Amino acid sequence: MSRNKAGESSRRPRKMGILANKARRRSLKILLEMEYPHNLHPALVPGVSIEDQKIRYGIDKPILLVVGLAIIGFFCWGIYSPEGVLAVSSTALDWTMENLGWLYNLVAIGTVFYLLAIALSKYGKIPLGLDGEKPEFSTLSWAAMLFGAGIGIGIIFFGALEPLTHYFRPLPGMYKARTIEAVKGALAQSILHWGVNAWAIYAIVGLAVAYVSFRKGRVPLMSSILEPMFGWESKAWGARLIDGLAIIATLFGTAASLGIGALQITRGMEIMGGLGRLGNTVAIAFIVLLTIGTIISAVSGVTKGIRRLSNINLGLAIALAIFIFIAGPTLFLTNLFPGVITTYIGTAPEMLSATMADGPATAHFLKNWTTFFWAWWVSWAPFVGVFTAKISRGRTIRQFVLGVLLIPSSIIAVAFTVLGGTALWMQRTSVAIAQGNTIDGLPPSEEVFFTMLNGLPGGKLVAPIVIVMLAVFFITSSDSASLVNSQLSQGGNPNPKRIITAFWAVCMALIAVIMLLMGGSDALTGLQNLITITSLPFSIVLILMSVAFFKELRHDPIMIRNYYKNTALEKAVRRGIEWYGDNFEISIMPVSEASQRGAGAEFDSTSEGYTSWYARTDEDGNPVAYDYAKGEYVDEVPIVARRANNDEETDC
Repeated sequence: MSRNKAGESSRRPRKMGILANKARRRSLKILLEMEYPHNLHPALVPGVSIEDQKIRYGIDKPILLVVGLAIIGFFCWGIYSPEGVLAVSSTALDWTMENLGWLYNLVAIGTVFYLLAIALSKYGKIPLGLDGEKPEFSTLSWAAMLFGAGIGIGIIFFGALEPLTHYFRPLPGMYKARTIEAVKGALAQSILHWGVNAWAIYAIVGLAVAYVSFRKGRVPLMSSILEPMFGWESKAWGARLIDGLAIIATLFGTAASLGIGALQITRGMEIMGGLGRLGNTVAIAFIVLLTIGTIISAVSGVTKGIRRLSNINLGLAIALAIFIFIAGPTLFLTNLFPGVITTYIGTAPEMLSATMADGPATAHFLKNWTTFFWAWWVSWAPFVGVFTAKISRGRTIRQFVLGVLLIPSSIIAVAFTVLGGTALWMQRTSVAIAQGNTIDGLPPSEEVFFTMLNGLPGGKLVAPIVIVMLAVFFITSSDSASLVNSQLSQGGNPNPKRIITAFWAVCMALIAVIMLLMGGSDALTGLQNLITITSLPFSIVLILMSVAFFKELRHDPIMIRNYYKNTALEKAVRRGIEWYGDNFEISIMPVSEASQRGAGAEFDSTSEGYTSWYARTDEDGNPVAYDYAKGEYVDEVPIVARRANNDEETDC
């Protein structure tokens, strides 16, 4: 190689480097001249955490007064005329089931497909947190907490009762009652009601709350999810309506669990003490007593103690399941489980396709079971959703969806197979829980579990532990649900005032009392009526949430970068082949705004839909400067004021 050529060769990289630096400086100048919040392109935003926002929390008095007075008014009506409440709610229930029962099915079925579609799509890699943020809890700890969320009063109350009921009176057309097919079919039906579909309803709320709070920096309110769709502020009447509906749904849904828990505690005490039937009066006394315990917890702030007690309770629940598995028909249950899962997978489409139009018998079944459970899970969605959101920070959408759908559902399947399978084995072999082998021979709902337990060796010794577990579940459920409602009524405050939390605990207790009074001897009637009616508005909110959440994902920084990547590569590769044939490389260079060769030629990165969410503000909503590179506020001087000063200096 000649000297000149060698010199040219050595100078070329240097010249290209100078050109590249000039191009970068020119690009930076263009970027700074654009109207981006904090001079940051929306594709480069790492996310915004709610903890880093400047927010002034306070009691939302309109929500507190309107919802609180409505609950107190309902309680007064229920005390004065429980029969009147029952009559009105029964009429409303019949109308709801006949005309809008399909809506609950749409929510229960649609959310599963919706979540799986998002999780398995390009959106699945979006984190529920800042870019690069690691999960707060290990996978094992996270799974354990999801496990805890799936265990509660309901499993103990319905674990043996529901499979036995379906064994005697199945969904019409599914299987013949009181057969071995009915054993697997009854358990599959129970798993359907408590499994994937239930957790999909919880997951849509949890996913949306986690995303808007840990990725978009908005307060963890139900209304925050719908904020971009309707363009309202947190104090708008529409936002308050959404959060108020969430509070009402949570109050009635949780109160139902408290009511059946009190019933079961009462019956357990009666059986242990050899007492006769004491009725709902004693159950109401237990509600009052345990609510006092909840209030003490809320006011004193002994959260760590309650959480520790809850963890102990979870361990006791696992020990109870192991005891029943070992003391019960171990080999039968082991052989039964694969068949139950196969039956569930095979018959789920047929069970989910049942509608109110399939005849009176099917409509009666759906009203008392399937649709009732969908309504119950809708009412629990704000409470459980916020919990799953808090523990899932840092996980991707794909991890969240698959984990929340599969982990608790697997536990539910095992729990129902152990509890329900043991009860069914007893019914078909040694101890008949239902006298005369008919559904009319079943003991009262709250007694079924203890009847099954007494049929096991050592079961009477375990019964007191079950009562303690129910009491702890009562307090922790009431405490946690009250805390979520307290946050919803205080603008999403992560540390809400304890007196407001205690107030919502009292409201739940009042509702539980009315549910028991209006149901009379059949307390489940009161629970079913009120849950199905009060959760209906929030089921519509869930559908709106799904639409709003999907629109949010399309504007995520990762999706913007994905757009640029795909567009840039497609244009560069096509141009490279046209210009250079087989041998070319791709480099990054700026082009004029008028050119259609640019990656973002057809993308408006300055649109408010892409930029408004990451502009930082102070407690009064005034824009303030923020350094995203350092992750800190530059100063406390509003941007508006700084711009005014700059304008004055320019004029001088």
